[in-house]
Amino acid sequence: MSKLRVAIIFGGKSTEHQVSLQSAKNIINELDRTKFDLCLIGINEQGQWHEYSEADYLLNSDNPKTISLSNPYRAIAIIPGSHKEQFISLEDGKPLPQIDVVFPIVHGAYGEDGTLQGVLHMIDMPYVGPNIISAAACMDKDITKRLLKEAELAVAPFVTIMAHETNTISYKEISHELGLPLFIKPANLGSSVGISKVNNEEEFKAALKIAFEYDLKVIVESAIVGREIECAVLGNEVPEASPCGEIVLNDAFYAYNTKYIDDNGAKVVVPAQMSDENSTHIRNVALKAYRVLNCLGMARVDVFLTQDDRVIINEINTLPGFTNISMYPKLWQSAGLGYQSLITKLIELALAHHKKTALLKTKCEI
Repeated sequence: MSKLRVAIIFGGKSTEHQVSLQSAKNIINELDRTKFDLCLIGINEQGQWHEYSEADYLLNSDNPKTISLSNPYRAIAIIPGSHKEQFISLEDGKPLPQIDVVFPIVHGAYGEDGTLQGVLHMIDMPYVGPNIISAAACMDKDITKRLLKEAELAVAPFVTIMAHETNTISYKEISHELGLPLFIKPANLGSSVGISKVNNEEEFKAALKIAFEYDLKVIVESAIVGREIECAVLGNEVPEASPCGEIVLNDAFYAYNTKYIDDNGAKVVVPAQMSDENSTHIRNVALKAYRVLNCLGMARVDVFLTQDDRVIINEINTLPGFTNISMYPKLWQSAGLGYQSLITKLIELALAHHKKTALLKTKCEI
């Protein structure tokens, strides 16, 4: 039986470029080479696509602060509307060896917001992870919260502010409505970039300024006092939830450096120590949120567990990290699903979903 050719797409223009490189490195290292051949497609910080050699695609690969793409093998382009030979070399115009499925691990903007998914959809390419609408909905914290509330799932009280509204915003009114402290976040960004915790009007104004540097829409949330619990979900029509894990913080909140740079900023506890009732409840909430947001393949559902056992959803991450300290693979490892098997399962889910949608398209065209 011939092996499938998997393209790992990584890097990208977002603030999470280096995180993506870390995730890609682990996926590439763990890919089952008895089943899959490999193609490496790196997107640099200017948004240009190149093919890379596995022998030297990264510089400073063991340092999360300085990791970067190496010299590319050749520039590539895609051909929208194609159903085969979708990737071509810009050097000679010849197609790359046929790719069977893509594992996109481009975190943040242009990667998990529906943009990259739309490109892959246009070239009829199977890909791991959410479809266009699910990726876009989960990336936008405002949209996510509205959909979850509609489904009667608990989220932190929030106010949405657009960039053109900044001159009319009243700190006094918002702090009265939501209480203190507040969290201020760009609506469409991941990895806690641009997020601030504020306790007074001066900090509020400074935090808004920072958040609006990254997005034209900002979320102001009530602070939730509770344990930070994460649950991994895997599957398409019939998803499964992993055991729960807990983030125990030494910092004020789970910021970018705490997640990826500072080893002393947080401790990951897998599985989380809690009652069976709470664990079951959180896993059920994660599965319901996954279905409400039409997720596919995988997602990590982050919640707060309060002292009175309420479960409040913080966010849904549809392309969670695969770095050395990332929770998503750790949670499945705790359930007995190893790194390599997890990657294989995700690829199989992508192919299965693409096959089903292809059959539906055929019926619609008849």
